[in-house]
Amino acid sequence: MNKDYDYIIAGAGCAGMSLLMRMASDSFFSSKKILVVDADDKSLNDRTWCFWEKESDIFEPIVHHVWEELDFFSTHFSTVLDIAPYQYKMIRGIDFYAYVKNTIASLPNIEWKKASVKRLLGATELLATQTTSTHQITAGIELNDGTTVFASYVFSSILLEPIQKSPKDFHFLQHFTGWEIEAAIPCFNPGRAVFMDFRVSQEHGTTFMYVLPTSATTALVEYTLFTENLLPDEAYEKAIREYIRSELKIQDYTIVHREKGVIPMTTHNFPRYQDNHIYIGIAGGEAKASSGYAFKSIQKRTAVIVKALKQGKSLASNKSFTEKKGHLYDAVLLHVLHFQKMPGDQVFADIFKGNKSADVLSFLDNESSLFTDLKIMSSVPTRIFLPAALQEMITHVKR
Repeated sequence: MNKDYDYIIAGAGCAGMSLLMRMASDSFFSSKKILVVDADDKSLNDRTWCFWEKESDIFEPIVHHVWEELDFFSTHFSTVLDIAPYQYKMIRGIDFYAYVKNTIASLPNIEWKKASVKRLLGATELLATQTTSTHQITAGIELNDGTTVFASYVFSSILLEPIQKSPKDFHFLQHFTGWEIEAAIPCFNPGRAVFMDFRVSQEHGTTFMYVLPTSATTALVEYTLFTENLLPDEAYEKAIREYIRSELKIQDYTIVHREKGVIPMTTHNFPRYQDNHIYIGIAGGEAKASSGYAFKSIQKRTAVIVKALKQGKSLASNKSFTEKKGHLYDAVLLHVLHFQKMPGDQVFADIFKGNKSADVLSFLDNESSLFTDLKIMSSVPTRIFLPAALQEMITHVKR
């Protein structure tokens, strides 16, 4: 194993492998020495990513399924969401990992090391190494086996330390358990997915179901919560089982795959960089604080990084105005949920009831115009959201 590289990618999750794929697909990086470090070999179907987009991107060849219409259900409002010009897409983890690994398999400039990252190296340690390296050394990591490796840039998606919780921030979790089931008889419409079904108990907080059919007999059924605390494992299983029985009316089925996860939904201000250590993925604050969605923002960020590297521009960039605006909107929603000023299911029902579905999706992706933002914000009670917005604006200024 070499000791120094042009780029080190620490963590081969969605962000790390998305960045790797963009580098591997661009001839500019064919002469660059790239090291990927992860404790896992990424051979399991450990998660599913869903997202909406108007145009195809780099991972279109492995999109597992596409939906043109989505159902929204709540006790306040229910409808079929016409999401054009968007499409709602699913990518399975196992397909994602295999696609990237197959792409880099024949590339001699890319090396994969199965190891855990212990820490990022400081400036003093890097300075001592500079004279013995063939590359410009400005970043480095120490692995748990005692090995140290160096590069011009380290792109890290690993949270090496717990999130430092400030009393000024809100800290929710998106936690979920999903079953991919195969029913004994056809019972699904593979052309329409259930985007959110809030017709489940809201006793723990904002809670809903996804149903993502991929054929007439198969679907991913996922129980999802936006709350500040996790539930016992058996609570997730019980909720899914009951939903399949009572709402989907399915009695005879087989569970072919299980997945679960926890994603931070927090107003914590994640640093984007520290010297030439660049933070990406959840570690870079790319999980949307109001929804937990991260795949699309990860694709945007990795594309920006690749472009900047090719142009020789600095990667030490902070959030754009659009990103800061989205962060403020997220903070307002989490404020309302934290202080229990309005139930989450009613918030989402009001937003979807009063606006075009495509406008809501662009709003959730931080891609909407100010006019659309104002229209969406006017669809929720001003007496609740305006005081929350004013308070969060003051907090934002002080951050």
